[in-house]
Amino acid sequence: MIDIHEVSVFQQQTKVFERFSLKVEQGEHVAILGPNGAGKSTLLKLISRELYPVEREGSYVRLYGNERVNLWDLRSRIGFVSHDLQEDYTPYTTALDVILSGFFGAVGRHDHLQASTEQTAKAQALMERLGMTEYSTTMFQRLSTGQKRRLLLARALVHEPEALILDEPSNGLDMGASLKMLTLLRSFCGKGRSMMIATHHVDEIIPEIERVVLIKSGQVVADGPKAEILTTQNLSNLYQTDLSISTQDGWYRCWHR
Repeated sequence: MIDIHEVSVFQQQTKVFERFSLKVEQGEHVAILGPNGAGKSTLLKLISRELYPVEREGSYVRLYGNERVNLWDLRSRIGFVSHDLQEDYTPYTTALDVILSGFFGAVGRHDHLQASTEQTAKAQALMERLGMTEYSTTMFQRLSTGQKRRLLLARALVHEPEALILDEPSNGLDMGASLKMLTLLRSFCGKGRSMMIATHHVDEIIPEIERVVLIKSGQVVADGPKAEILTTQNLSNLYQTDLSISTQDGWYRCWHR
């Protein structure tokens, strides 16, 4: 699904990646774990084509085997949810229009983009599935962070994508909202689709995640099966502090020693 090879990437004047490589196969459930500033968000923007690598012979970013990607096709195959997208929405967009905008790859509602009856019905069904029906006419600015995140998840699901890619999906959510979000993500994985979660919180790594990639300072420092990667030593090295880790029912918890 994703094949990144030896790329260098800048965010404005800052070099985030130097000869960075990563492969993710179709059907995989992967967590990208690292501290703030490690390059997690840059990686997701590279995949979504918000950022492009420095052109250099032998380096490439291939999605589904192609270096050249039709953005419309990409949006229909991969659903993206991020904090940046949440911040981009105009405050007066209604909850229903947030979901409908996903059909057009737009941010918010635009008069020249008119949803069909079928699209509206699908958006309303997603609102019901996520427990948001009563807020269909509520302005985005009046919703809680958890409600906004659920709407963006629904927006990402309108095309029934093959994969979901999420940047810190429960960041800023209270415990109840966080558990609801993670439960929704678990149900998505249960249908055999691909998922990538970028996070700095171990407890966002749902049991369905099989592979964990640790990144630090723009480099992959560990990559493999979850049980082998999420160890006390690896996490202590990653976050430069003494940590302990425990597991229960497929969930991982981490605390300071």
